[in-house]
Amino acid sequence: MPADWSQQRHWAEIEVGQQIPSLDFPLTIHRLVVHAGANLDFAPMHHNPEVARAHGAPDVYANNVFVQGMWERAVREFIGLAGVIKKIGPLRMTSFALAGTTARVTGQVARKWRRDAEHFVEFTMESTAADVVTARGAIVATLPA
Repeated sequence: MPADWSQQRHWAEIEVGQQIPSLDFPLTIHRLVVHAGANLDFAPMHHNPEVARAHGAPDVYANNVFVQGMWERAVREFIGLAGVIKKIGPLRMTSFALAGTTARVTGQVARKWRRDAEHFVEFTMESTAADVVTARGAIVATLPA
């Protein structure tokens, strides 16, 4: 379902513990190759199955910048266009998000606070693929009051 960019969330509406809607990303080889080219990560284990297996991975897999991009998309759809993503990470890769699987991104509001005129929200994020957690981490954003 396409995002509804006409909606804007405000800091006062956010509750600690609130879940953000999950998003699914099919991990096709085409998508991994295009993404690797876009972020200039030409490491062959992200697009060459033989090289990936030689380095201990079962197949080609998404890199950390791809994971960060999926997280940014999920949080962006939740906070709206007037929100500002201040920091993505730290991020810990825990397993391979392999081609041929679908990555699911989930997140939850971990805390919220104000500093000066800014209204902050921290999200804990998780990615899974084939029912295996592939990455965990955090995103910090500011929202309009």
